[in-house]
Amino acid sequence: MKLILGVGGGIAAYKAAELSRLLQERGFAVQVVMTAAAQQFIQPLTFAALTGRKVITGLFEQSSPEAVLSSSVEHIAVAQDHDVLLIAPATADLIGKLANGIADDFLTTTYLAFTGPVILAPAMNTNMWEHPAVRANLDLLRRRGHAVVDPEAGLLACGTVGPGRLADPRFISDEVVRLTSRKQDLSGEVIVITAGPTQEPIDPVRYITNRSSGKMGYAIAEAAAARGARVWLVSGPVSIPAPANVELVRVRTAAEMHTAVMAKLPEATIVIKAAAVADYHVAHVAPQKVKKTAARMTLDLDPTTDILAEVGKRKGDRLLIGFAAETQNMVAEAKRKMETKNCDLVVGNVVNQEGTGFESEENEVTLVMRTGEVMPLEKASKRVLADRILDQAMRLRLALHA
Repeated sequence: MKLILGVGGGIAAYKAAELSRLLQERGFAVQVVMTAAAQQFIQPLTFAALTGRKVITGLFEQSSPEAVLSSSVEHIAVAQDHDVLLIAPATADLIGKLANGIADDFLTTTYLAFTGPVILAPAMNTNMWEHPAVRANLDLLRRRGHAVVDPEAGLLACGTVGPGRLADPRFISDEVVRLTSRKQDLSGEVIVITAGPTQEPIDPVRYITNRSSGKMGYAIAEAAAARGARVWLVSGPVSIPAPANVELVRVRTAAEMHTAVMAKLPEATIVIKAAAVADYHVAHVAPQKVKKTAARMTLDLDPTTDILAEVGKRKGDRLLIGFAAETQNMVAEAKRKMETKNCDLVVGNVVNQEGTGFESEENEVTLVMRTGEVMPLEKASKRVLADRILDQAMRLRLALHA
């Protein structure tokens, strides 16, 4: 398989040399394309020696008019002749250019002409990584179907401690292999996934909710669609964009989510309940805004419909996956939920530990399966965990129907 390795201009550019070697060990023919800024950190000769191929460093590299004309259209030939485009490190500047269609060098023009899978491995200062503009650009690129290998947290070259360090080259190469060799093993499946919180109104301006961001459910929806499934994503109110190739149903309350799930249930072969649905709703919603007074206010709360239990009663031969977000006794609670809600698999996670849970980019979960297995999964990005959860779900289906 032929791969374009785009190298952006950051201190992590030196790691791309090791990455090029690892990719070749995994069977990829590597064509390196360097930005002008990348050449300030590492010389093209290094990559030429490692790959045995000419390194492309600019749109107009030759002196004669004929050579310049040939070079100016080379990005089209390179784009058409390769199977995968990997950019590592993907700097904030490059990410912004890719998101907005700016093509001012060989790498960005090649990107616009490239039609295959695109994988980005960002690296930058922590504040840059967390800047809303960078996050918005990455969200846009994810919606285009591009894969993002999130950076690691640690001590950065600038002295900052936090996320932004280029992922380990071996991990990036593993992800490239996984993403390019992934089978369409969910082709033919119809998956209903719930995500996010619900909002239970108190009056026209106030409501009861929880801290769920929807990121885990959205990551599973993205992974399932990439693996060939038809995905219905029933989402409570969140601030993240819908993944590509997913049919989104927006809801607000637990009752609306229940209605949407039950409407899609007859078509579903797999149901994944990742949403953090409110357990109670206000019995009597005030028709007008409740005015603040010195008096104490009491709300009468009634239980909401247990959507997971309702699906469990009508499960049939569907695969049913639930989530247990706990602050203690997580495995025991996951097992209880599996039995009482008739789940085949429950994904348990502790939500009150630092760096994982509702609002984080990463998670650390334990899979509790009907076969009796309890499988802890190491801390990883929610997108990586999404594929691992789906892997085990499909393995479990085979075991249950053997």
